[in-house]
Amino acid sequence: MIKIAIIGSGNVAQHLISAFVQSSHTEIIQVFSRRKFASGNIPVVHHLNELAEADLYIIAVSDDAIAEISSELPFENRLVAHTSGSVSIEALNSKNRKAVFYPLQTFSKNRDTDFKVIPICLETASGSDYDLLEKTAKSISEKAFSISSDQRKSIHVSAVFVNNFVNHLYKIGNDICNTNHVPFEILLPLIRETAEKIMTLSPQEAQTGPAKRNDVQTINAHLEFLSDQNQQNIYKILTQSIQNDKNL
Repeated sequence: MIKIAIIGSGNVAQHLISAFVQSSHTEIIQVFSRRKFASGNIPVVHHLNELAEADLYIIAVSDDAIAEISSELPFENRLVAHTSGSVSIEALNSKNRKAVFYPLQTFSKNRDTDFKVIPICLETASGSDYDLLEKTAKSISEKAFSISSDQRKSIHVSAVFVNNFVNHLYKIGNDICNTNHVPFEILLPLIRETAEKIMTLSPQEAQTGPAKRNDVQTINAHLEFLSDQNQQNIYKILTQSIQNDKNL
């Protein structure tokens, strides 16, 4: 049984807690949280000096707090991992053994996540620690990958494009629908089909639309229709990006 302490109580921490609790190979011995936190039967501590001995300490806090938290840990030579996609392993304090345990997924409150299909990107400063980290990952997921900090940064940037930016485009589409008294749900089958196509086609093969066809008349009509300057600018930038892509 791998004993784990979770440091943090945000979205990532809560989803990790739920996944590890369901695993027969891991035990959450403690959760550290500076605020009140409901964790069932798992002990919650509010001071770092109250942390008990564990096989692995997972820091699941905001990126800018990782270095500070790791420097404040009241012990040495224990395995400490953070969960960030963009922060280097070197941000962790050197008094402990460094690692990264990055689940590549978007997490939202009150939405269950199937961890078995979530890729977990792993990195350790010492090769001798990798086996334990991999066993921990495979206790909740079928997809564990050895990924360096530089590779992880590239993955995180890519994820921002395919997830955060795409979701913002959904929001813009929803705003346009609301302004024109059209239900956003009318677009849901299109969104679903676009996402499903990527499972079998490359993004280049899946690309459609007036920009790819160089349909200038439609593009100009869309720009004339859009009264919001920000929406116009985004439309122009994305249209130009598609038109300039020599692989399409």
